[in-house]
Amino acid sequence: MEGNSTNLDAAIESLLNVEKQMRLAGDVAGTRKAAIDIVELCYKAGAWKTLNDQIVVLSKRRGQLKQAITAMVQKAMEYIDLTPDMDTRIELIKTLSSVSAGKIYVEIERARLIKRLAKIKEEQGQIDEAADLMQEVAVETFGSMAKTEKIAFILEQVRLCLDRQDYVRAQILSRKISPRVFDADPSKEKKKPKEGDNIVQEAPAEIPSLLELKRIYYELMIRYYLHNNDYLEICRCYKSIYEIPSIKEDPSKWIPVLRKICWYLVLAPHDPMQSSLLNATLEDKNLSEIPNFRLLLKQLVTMEVIQWTSLWEFFKDEYANEKNFLGGALGDKAAEDLKLRIIEHNILVVSKYYSRITLKRLADLLCLSLQEAEKHLSDMVNSKSLIAKIDRPMGVVCFRTAQDSNGILNSWAANLEKLLDLVEKSCHQIHKETMIHKAVLKA
Repeated sequence: MEGNSTNLDAAIESLLNVEKQMRLAGDVAGTRKAAIDIVELCYKAGAWKTLNDQIVVLSKRRGQLKQAITAMVQKAMEYIDLTPDMDTRIELIKTLSSVSAGKIYVEIERARLIKRLAKIKEEQGQIDEAADLMQEVAVETFGSMAKTEKIAFILEQVRLCLDRQDYVRAQILSRKISPRVFDADPSKEKKKPKEGDNIVQEAPAEIPSLLELKRIYYELMIRYYLHNNDYLEICRCYKSIYEIPSIKEDPSKWIPVLRKICWYLVLAPHDPMQSSLLNATLEDKNLSEIPNFRLLLKQLVTMEVIQWTSLWEFFKDEYANEKNFLGGALGDKAAEDLKLRIIEHNILVVSKYYSRITLKRLADLLCLSLQEAEKHLSDMVNSKSLIAKIDRPMGVVCFRTAQDSNGILNSWAANLEKLLDLVEKSCHQIHKETMIHKAVLKA
């Protein structure tokens, strides 16, 4: 073994001399070949420590050529999977990553190395370290990295942040991806780079396609929005997944997604966006495959009071079944919110039909106690989804829109305009009559 290491050292020494001569002569191909030969020599001898040392030595030599460093890093990366044990593998990745740090010409290699290292850390259960490692790299600034690889990298950053429940950073990172990027048609992408453009590298084989990345992106966003129960946004994410061709074509895939869209539509607070989504979903032909959900959405757009108890009896089983579908079960919080949405719907219905109503009658219609009815009504007025006033001593609720001074003046102006219009018409008619009478008298 001693002889082997002496031979190796001697061989490396002679190659280092060749490398120096080539480098000083400015011979790119020669320098690159010498650097690769040294790396290969160490690998074949199984001298992993020497390999790490030589990589550092070569990268630090005076006036070292970019092409030589790039070739050396790329060559050594091929050996990562061939290392005898995990420690050697981590050591090699760390060496390569430190050599390529801060060098634009090997930034893609460095990003891939960091991703490998983060994956190893994650497998060892060190989620925090993995997330910290990934956050160091800002791939969105890399000009020559393929679009899909960039997106896959950022999604990995987001996933690790969600895994460690760092929701603020997950949101910041997710904003680096514009959802519009998924709608781009890959066949229309410009194939030929212009002169002076960076040549974009091909994405590695294991990087998913754009549509697959779209699904992963929205699934991660659903995880983020679930954290703060933003039902409308969750629904919009499912809607985007629903539009992916591979899912749209397979009923076993789109039925669970459509179920989720319906549930989260019903759970979302009433607002214009929710209403338009609700009506758009009702027009979807596929909804006929799950008639119960069609019925549920129909009840929400119909201006009638919904009996909570009978509705829950009818949908309880569907609600429990949800855990067998994608995305898991809806929690107890969702069940409470569902009841709240039905109460809000009922209050809106009552406000459409009544301008004044006693609080007691309102509570009866909503199947609630007086205190609960008053609380829900106040909440809705607070959130500006309803205009109402409660006269507590009289026990009367008044659903009248309070107009501001501008509104009152405008309505007066409109009324005056109508009045003047009528006066003008009357004058015209009188004038017409007089003319006719004059003509008759002359005759």
